[in-house]
Order: sequence, then C-alpha cells, then structure tokens
Amino acid sequence: MTTRRLASVLIANRGEIACRVIRTARRLGMRTIAVYSEADRDALHVALADEAHCIGPAPAADSYLRIDRILDAARVSGAECIHPGYGFLSERPDFADACAEAGIVFVGPPASAIRAMGLKDAAKALVATAGVPVVPGYHGARQDPDFLAAEAAAIGYPVLIKAVAGGGGKGMRRVEGPEGFADALASAQREAQNAFGDPRVLVEKYVLSPRHVEIQVFCDAHGNAVHLFERDCSLQRRHQKVIEEAPAPGMPDEVRTAMGRAAVEAAKAVGYVGAGTVEFIADGREGLRPDGFWFMEMNTRLQVEHPVTEAITGHDLVEWQFRVASGEALPVDQAGLSIHGHAVEARLYAEDPDHGFLPSTGPLRALTLPEGEGIRVDTGVRAGDRVTPFYDPMIAKVIAHGATRDEALDRLAGALGRTLVAGPKTNVAFLKALAEAKDFREGRFDTGFIDRDLGALTAPSPRRDAAIRAGIRALVARETPTTAGSPWDAADGFQLGEARRQTLPFVLEGEPAEAGLHWGATGLTVEYGTDGPEPASLTVIEAASGVLVLAEGRQIALSPPDPFAVDLDHIDQGGTIKAPMHGRLVAVLVAPGDRVVRGQRLAVVEAMKMEHALTAPADGTVAEVAAEAGQQVAEGARLITLTTEDAA
Repeated sequence: MTTRRLASVLIANRGEIACRVIRTARRLGMRTIAVYSEADRDALHVALADEAHCIGPAPAADSYLRIDRILDAARVSGAECIHPGYGFLSERPDFADACAEAGIVFVGPPASAIRAMGLKDAAKALVATAGVPVVPGYHGARQDPDFLAAEAAAIGYPVLIKAVAGGGGKGMRRVEGPEGFADALASAQREAQNAFGDPRVLVEKYVLSPRHVEIQVFCDAHGNAVHLFERDCSLQRRHQKVIEEAPAPGMPDEVRTAMGRAAVEAAKAVGYVGAGTVEFIADGREGLRPDGFWFMEMNTRLQVEHPVTEAITGHDLVEWQFRVASGEALPVDQAGLSIHGHAVEARLYAEDPDHGFLPSTGPLRALTLPEGEGIRVDTGVRAGDRVTPFYDPMIAKVIAHGATRDEALDRLAGALGRTLVAGPKTNVAFLKALAEAKDFREGRFDTGFIDRDLGALTAPSPRRDAAIRAGIRALVARETPTTAGSPWDAADGFQLGEARRQTLPFVLEGEPAEAGLHWGATGLTVEYGTDGPEPASLTVIEAASGVLVLAEGRQIALSPPDPFAVDLDHIDQGGTIKAPMHGRLVAVLVAPGDRVVRGQRLAVVEAMKMEHALTAPADGTVAEVAAEAGQQVAEGARLITLTTEDAA
C-alpha cells in the first residue's frame, strides 16, 4: 500500500465524537468538513469545522444514515477521506464500499472485515476457528420462538438474548426463566429491528458474576498488529456502559497476555486494518483467569471509551487512524507499548435516574464542565444548545487519569462534583455515587453491580428538603411583584399587626405541593420538609415557568401552580398514562374495556433506539386509548386512561 498524506476529512457524525475527530485532524493540519441535520444546524461540531453541509431533516434515517447525501457532501467539499466516528454508519460495510467506489478513503477497516465481524453469530464461528474461546449458546439461523425457547432451556437459565447485528445494549435481554422468555424475545427482536433493521437474535449462556473486559487492537495494511491493553467496562445498566477504566482492576499479567493474544488473533482472522475493539466476557467469581474469558463480539470502529486507553498509553488513537488510513505503518510495535497509571471515564447523560433513567430533553440553560489536573472532558454541546429526542443524549465524557486507581477515582469524583448542568435532568449525582462506592473502589463488582446497588446509588440526598426551601425562596422572589418605595412590598411581608403567615401552593417536579411562609423580624422563613443545612453546592437557575435548583448533582424543578392544568375530561378517572419522553409508540397492548392489574404492561415507547415499557399504576379498567402504535408522541402526552378501583 502506498503512503498518501490526507489533507482533508469529512466527519460523518455529530456530537462529541465529531468534535473529538475535528480537534485531532486540525492538529495534523487537515481541513475539516462537518455534516449536520436540520436539528444540528447550530451544533458545536458545525462551529468547529472549517466548513459544514446540511444533509437532511432531524431523524437520523433522513440525514446521518443517508450514505448518498454524505457522499454528495464529500464530493462537493473535496474531502479526501471520511471518518465515520462511532454509531450511525461506522459499522456499515456498504458505506465503506461506497466510499471506495467514490475514490474517498474510509478511515476504518475494510468492508470485508466489517461484514465478517458485523453479525455476532458468524463472528463467533469465525474466531472459534482461530482458537479464540466463545460463550456457549445458539448462534444459528433459526429464529422461530419455540425453537429458540427450546435452545434456551437446553443451554440453561439464565440466558442472554442478543441482537445478531446489535451493539450498545440494544436488542439485548437477560432472561431468568422460561416464563419470561417469549416476552423478552419479542421485545429484543422489535428493538433490534428498529435499531439495526435486522430482528435476528442469538441466545447465550449468561455468565454468572460477569466482568466485561475489552482489548483495544490496532492493525495496519503492512501486516502489523498490536493491542493497547484492556479496558474494564463492567459498570453497566441495561447492558449499556456507564463507567469504563483502564487497566482492568485485578488483571494478572498472564491473563492480559492471553486476552491480548486472542484479540490480535481475532483481528488477523478477518484481515483487519485500523482501530477495533475485541470484547470478552470473563467469569469474575474467582478472579480473572486465563481459562475464564470468552469472546463476545468485535466492534469494528473507535469506541466511546477510547480516551482511557489514550490516557494510559500516551497515544492519540484518532491520529493513528489517520496515519494507518494514509498507508503508514503503526508507529510502535507491541514491545514499545506500556501502561502508565490508571484512567477512568464517566458518561454524562441527559437522563433522569429518579424515573428509570428515562431520556431527558430540552435546552441546556447552564453548563459548567470540570477542569483540573488529570481531567479531560470530551463534549459536543455548549450552554444554550438543546438536547433533542432524535439522538443519543450524551452531554459529555469526563475522563480522569492518575498514578493509581484510587487517585483516578478521587479525581473523577471531584470533577463530577464540579459539574453543573441545568435544563435536562442528568446522571451526575449517580456517576459520583458510583465513583465513590466502597465495593467498586475495592474491586468487588461485576456487570450486575449497578442493578444490585441501584437503590443506594440513586437515593435522594438528605439535604433535598433544604435545596427545595432555597428554590421556594427564589420562586417567591420571582413571582412576587414589588413596588419601589412602598411599605406594602409583598416580598418582605410588611403589614399592620402581627407577622404575616401564608400557605404557598407550588408545583414540585410536576406534582402539587405546599410550603409555609413566615415573615418575621429576620425576614422570610420557609417551612417545608425536615430541617437541615443547605447542600454545600447549590445553584438556582431561572427557567421558563419557574426555577431549577441544582444541588449535589441533582436538579429540582419548582414552578407556580397553573390553575388551568386540569384534565376536565378525565377528572373522575384515576390513572392517566402519559408519554415519559418524546418518542414513537411502538406497541399498545390493551384496548378500552380491558381489565388490568398494577404493574401490567400497557404500551411500549421507543426513544433513542431503546424501548421503555409503560405499566399500570393500579388495578382498574382501560377507559380510553388516545394514541395508536407507530405514532410519534410528545413528552407528557396522554396515551391511556384507566378507571382505577380506588377512583371507582
């Protein structure tokens, strides 16, 4: 392969990864070209690039997944190469082929390698022939539910249903026993179809006490291949990574060597070129062992968590991607790579941990991201930008590096404590609780850690009532008109006679609430909840209809009551099921007149390629179904109304 200096790059992506690629490309002296949907017209990656081209409406299917429009933008701009980032088209072999046909360098592996590793069942069969251990399970073509249920029984529960073409936890369900298999299979297939256009699944044995350990590999077109050690991605929720670190805690040298060798062999088996990640599942019950890990899949792209590998090796993996795509050999061999310190990354998302981690959308009314020694932040947004329902709700990745694991985790926790986001709800407090969790700090964790400790990790702060009182004071100041020079200023409660008291109705996180107001000699006293000091970190932000209180990584919304916010058509019916977020109603499972019981699944909403089940809040009867499957629904839209037994 001849060496060719690449002078310009089109980034076929958005958000933080587009910004990340742009920064390295500009450091290398390359001209950068962004593409954007109509929803991203004012996005940060558009502002950072040397030029930008609109490729369609907001839905990804009409913009970031349109190969023809991206190639048109590449031709018009004169881009010599295309970097796909991760997600979207990054693992689509037809995109790599289309780039080659257009004479544009694809900064990634050859299409043949993407195809070979793109389907989990075929990939497992391929790497098994190269001597790489694979998880026991059914990886065949038959997809009828009864057959797959029989295979699951033969494998032995618990099992894991996984989308053949999947990734990012989509189309994946853990099943504990035969009674839940049919519903889990249907849900996984539906989610896989929506996310990847392919409903096929495989069924595998669920490894008890599993550790998710992956190896970063890199290959060039000259036959050289190395691994850049491992990352531990075991802290997951719904099979999606939350915190990643490198190196893996408790990793013996012999296991690192064996796992690294297996990963390189897997990459060589498909003629790999570029950056890739080979993912393994390990049995963590007795520590990491050379005979206790199995191949799961290979991601034929750069990973979200690549910064922790960069931190411990000192190498820029995006720069390596460009150099390999230019025909250069790898800059170092395996002997030239070593581990320096420890790094950990937390994914800061716009989601609500207090309500099942539902995606949270809206404008970023304030955004302060941390700085400091050993801290790196990768983001694709600024204050004033909007988190939309169309794309992944990541706000930033916060990466901490230290000489030891404890130092890295201390720096991460401190950085999260300095992070402020107002507007959408976020998982900042949850991430900080994870970074400080005793068992995680002491290495006692696996992929089930978050689910087991979720209550403690999401427990409300003991200072929440004090934060609410601060918000009430701000709300009173905001809502109470004053007249300069008048003794009847309502804000100080002046009146003839004894000190004034009143009850203040307000709306707390969408629910009606009341507080007592008392004006005395020292001013206004707010009576709400239990007494206690205010949180050490507390900020109040003006919002459109009230105030947002930011305290210890949590956001609390307060607003005055709306006298017209009453659903008069359904005032006598006790259960209104509303859309928890903007999304698509993929299934309605009940009809008017149906009897339902508390916890029964009523409908399924899909947002950001993930399904969310809506359940009955109480026993009752379906009075109305106000939406149809396939319909786009807005956050808060009434979908189903129940006449509950309590209301009756």
